[in-house]
Amino acid sequence: MPRAFLIVMDSVGCGGAPDAAAFGDAGANTLGHIAQACAAGKAEVGRSGPLRMPNLDGLGLGAAIHLASGLNAPGFGATPKGVWGAATEVSKGKDTPSGHWELAGVPVPWDWTYFPDTIPAFPPDLVALVCKLAGTEGILGNCHASGVPIIERHCAEHLRTGWPICYTSADSVFQIAAHEEAFGLDRLQKLCQDLAPHLHAMKVGRVIARPFTGTPGNFRRTANRHDYAIDPPAPTLLEWAANAGRATHAIGKIGDIFSMKGVGKLWKGKSDLDLFDHLDCLLGDAEDGSLTFANFVEFDSLYGHPRDVAGYARALEWFDACTGAFLARMKPGDLAIFTADHGNDPTWHGTEHTRERVPVICAGVGTGTVGLCAFVDVGTSVAAHLGIPAQGTGRSFL
Repeated sequence: MPRAFLIVMDSVGCGGAPDAAAFGDAGANTLGHIAQACAAGKAEVGRSGPLRMPNLDGLGLGAAIHLASGLNAPGFGATPKGVWGAATEVSKGKDTPSGHWELAGVPVPWDWTYFPDTIPAFPPDLVALVCKLAGTEGILGNCHASGVPIIERHCAEHLRTGWPICYTSADSVFQIAAHEEAFGLDRLQKLCQDLAPHLHAMKVGRVIARPFTGTPGNFRRTANRHDYAIDPPAPTLLEWAANAGRATHAIGKIGDIFSMKGVGKLWKGKSDLDLFDHLDCLLGDAEDGSLTFANFVEFDSLYGHPRDVAGYARALEWFDACTGAFLARMKPGDLAIFTADHGNDPTWHGTEHTRERVPVICAGVGTGTVGLCAFVDVGTSVAAHLGIPAQGTGRSFL
């Protein structure tokens, strides 16, 4: 039986979302603007010259950028040898759960709750609940922030008082940073787990535990992050496959994003390098008829949010080199789809995700274009390749 590998390059959008202006993102283009910066010599840290992604460009990545946004990205332009297109999202968000669920066949049917960009950001009753569950007299932060700066700001006070550092972003999310030893990793995770049902009832998408170690001025966030996500509103591709008796493998954040619904085996790692090792192993070992669903988060977390153009470019080139070896080892009947969940243009203002179309690049199923498709079409196409029933409104482009 054929196998499928659905590979999400977190935040690697390609511009052109028709509703980008409603999100303040008209003109954002993650891949296109990184390529332009590289060609202009503005991304020379740890690398040099035009953006080089010959393997994914050879499958149709450059063509997908042009289809989505009209941009001829410098360094791209190969004649596609795969099946390629660009997908448009309908869910009313530019966040991780919305993008992944919709790629897996299920758009978000509700409006997410977002916290206002004010100080304080959280209502008093929520703060009181956090304090009760944490056993503290208060919280730190209580605002919109990025993870590293807010830990820098409050690390010393956190270690002195034991109060958790609570913050949010433009996503529907409540994040809690705490020291793994001084506060306790188990205590942090239990706090987030106990708080999650209350926030999910408010339609806040995720509660995220953000542990760190070290001292003020010399701390680091650890790999023990955990997302407590609201359940998808309907069965997704993972459950379609599991209910059909197929083995399912989740690499990286997929288990968290889907609340383990339909996940047979979870593969975690400390870095995207670890996660690609898992993907390579599953290429050799995954069962006939299986689904492997992978998320590579560091494009987004390490380079998109910090607006590190050169770092993002390095990560893209590393990923493309790994992809070349992966493609060479695919077995007859395998399908690999490379896509993304949203954008995070590192040349854009602010530090948040950007509303963009995403590339849809397929290997193992011949050549051709699928044109502009829907996110939900990706999940339906994977189901069609596996020969399992699909639910929802998507159409197969295979």
